[in-house]
Amino acid sequence: MLIKQLSIFVENKPGRLVTVIDELAKNHIDISALSIADTAEYGIVRMIVSNPDLAVAVLMEIGVFVKITDVIAVTIDDTPGGLAKSLHAITDEGVEIEYMYAFVGNMEGKAVMILKVSHPEKAVELLKETSVEVLKARDVYRIH
Repeated sequence: MLIKQLSIFVENKPGRLVTVIDELAKNHIDISALSIADTAEYGIVRMIVSNPDLAVAVLMEIGVFVKITDVIAVTIDDTPGGLAKSLHAITDEGVEIEYMYAFVGNMEGKAVMILKVSHPEKAVELLKETSVEVLKARDVYRIH
């Protein structure tokens, strides 16, 4: 149930992000989700891609520092309160949310959230207990 997310460290210089995106495209790696956080010197690009292991290999080959982080992907009802239900399921039991982001997929009436949490296995169990759908890695990598 854990998803491999790429955390890519990119210098804040023109063209560096495009180089990363181009390299993935050249290797037929599809990007399902993307989030960027920046500092003065560099950005952290977080991605869910169709082939994380290949992505790491090709990016390291061109000198890009990248690491894999385990995250959780859940579907929530795309209605007011849908996200709150999922978050309460884990935070009420002491699991911290380190960061999260959403991505658009072809899941009618549902939104997909990516969560980085302090205790992923515990969070998965808590979410399942409250009937929140936790997506399998193979399903997330195929969402377009």
